[in-house]
Amino acid sequence: MFRYRQVLAVPGMAPLLGVSLLARAAITADVTALTMYVVLGLRMNYAAAGGVSAAMATGMALGGPLLGRLIDGRGARGVLVGTVVLQAVFWLSVPVLPYAVLLGAAFAAGLGMVPVPLVTRQAIAAMTTAAQRRTAFALESVQGELSYMTGPPIVILLAAKTSPNLVAWGLGAAIVAGGAGLALLDPPLRAEHEADAAQAVRPRRREWLGPRMVALLLMAFGATMLLGGTDLAIVATLKEAGQVSWAAGVVAVYGIASITGGLVYGTFRRPLPTWLLLGLLGLATVPAGLADGWQWLCVAGAGAGLLTAPTLSAIADGVSRLAPVGVRGEATGLQSSALSAGFALGTPVVGAAIDASLPGGGFAAAGLAGVATALTGYLLSRRAPARPRPPRRVSAAPCTSGAAPGRPG
Repeated sequence: MFRYRQVLAVPGMAPLLGVSLLARAAITADVTALTMYVVLGLRMNYAAAGGVSAAMATGMALGGPLLGRLIDGRGARGVLVGTVVLQAVFWLSVPVLPYAVLLGAAFAAGLGMVPVPLVTRQAIAAMTTAAQRRTAFALESVQGELSYMTGPPIVILLAAKTSPNLVAWGLGAAIVAGGAGLALLDPPLRAEHEADAAQAVRPRRREWLGPRMVALLLMAFGATMLLGGTDLAIVATLKEAGQVSWAAGVVAVYGIASITGGLVYGTFRRPLPTWLLLGLLGLATVPAGLADGWQWLCVAGAGAGLLTAPTLSAIADGVSRLAPVGVRGEATGLQSSALSAGFALGTPVVGAAIDASLPGGGFAAAGLAGVATALTGYLLSRRAPARPRPPRRVSAAPCTSGAAPGRPG
């Protein structure tokens, strides 16, 4: 636990993680809140709800790199304030929008979602030393698991017990509060020794978006494709066994195991290769297809869950190390987009596997997708040196075109 005490003792780290947890729990539940509103508030079918959810998810996937690039150029505070205002307007207006307008508004809201994970990951990279960074990113991945375990269930419970309109307003208020708190904290996105990055030209994409970075983004996509597909396979398996009421319990076991694995991984002195963690996660997922009841799914979930947070932590750590300081926001945005795209594609791909075989086939499809992307990531990562080319320096002559500003905020 010494490593965690050391990270939390970093000035500003504890408030950063606390505010970020509030905002991420709300953001994790945004699609769930829209689903509940369309089904319970507008009294439309789940296909209609899926359309709104897909619109927001697509917007979030596309918005990550754009917001990251804005953060690189203008700093975090201005971007946070702008997105907070957009979210406030959207969630206040949700209960009065007709369905057709809600579709477009959800896409716009996803495009301008408060970039909490982007800012948090950049701040962690800036505020920690190289020796602390893996432990800090392990805490960040645990934070993501806690968000997933608390946000959506609370929204579902409140929507069922109260009004979906009130839930939409409450969720919007939580997103706005978290984003505003992060803007007030205004954490540093560059370390002190990176302050002279203002004198560096923004590197071209081909200088940093090489095979190793592509490998990490591909593995981020594969990891969340696996996780999204696993959720669906759990529900399908329990429905087949007549035990669907146990789905929340099984998911909770996965989450607790993931938190445990993340905390243990954060104490390691040396990192494990990302491709190895993802490959092991995929292999550990496949046997869950043999489970015929919630008890065995819990056992399988405990094994696979132990590798989930470490895998996501290794991906975030790798992206932060490979990205030059002048494009760290854009690189982190690409990471968020890859994660979102994986979740979006994992459900239909695994659903097709379940329809074509048995519920257990969903676990096989999800696990093999993880193994395949891990293998591809390993092969790609061997094609380039570990470190990106450093950015070129600007001459004494004034030139502002494409230059990255000083420390954001």
